[in-house]
Amino acid sequence: MITMAILFVAILLLNVIPAFAPPTWMAMSWIGFNQPAEDPLLLAVVAASAATIGRLILARCSTWLVRGHLMREADRQNLDEVKLWLEKKKAITAGALLLYAFSPFPSNYLFIAYGLTGLRLWVIGVPFFCGRLASYAVWTHFAQVAHSYLDPELDLDGGYLGAYFVVSQLAFLCLVFALARVDWSYALTNHKLRFKRDTPRENART
Repeated sequence: MITMAILFVAILLLNVIPAFAPPTWMAMSWIGFNQPAEDPLLLAVVAASAATIGRLILARCSTWLVRGHLMREADRQNLDEVKLWLEKKKAITAGALLLYAFSPFPSNYLFIAYGLTGLRLWVIGVPFFCGRLASYAVWTHFAQVAHSYLDPELDLDGGYLGAYFVVSQLAFLCLVFALARVDWSYALTNHKLRFKRDTPRENART
């Protein structure tokens, strides 16, 4: 029980951090390799629950802090166009998130971007939990199987803050910023991408 509580808190904290946190699948692989006797499904349930709660907290913080206090009114109105479109495509949104959650790719920027729209969180929370539950169970099981064939003293602590990881995290965060600058009314109507230009009145306010 103590092990599960520690796992829950650790995974929760990893998923609240907005950027540069170690990937959860890597943590689950490490746990599976070092805890070969634990039930991989139980580990996955605890981890997926913690990861989902952590990501939803991150999305809610994005809504409250960035959208509610740091974002300009013009940018909020711009993102409302995405909000209205996504509200009509809930099934597609949930399905896409489910497929993405099966992958080992980072999800922090997705929840930050989703939080900027102010949409209800259950739309992405439920499919994210289901996808992560399956992927974490797989990663943990494979790591436990690897424990039977590899040296238990093998050092699996990788330098996750390599150049690729740092550059990718910075790129994803820049992408989130860029999404707020896309003219979504024009993009959704004309299916062409262009960035929103500040009007003289908006420039005068900044």
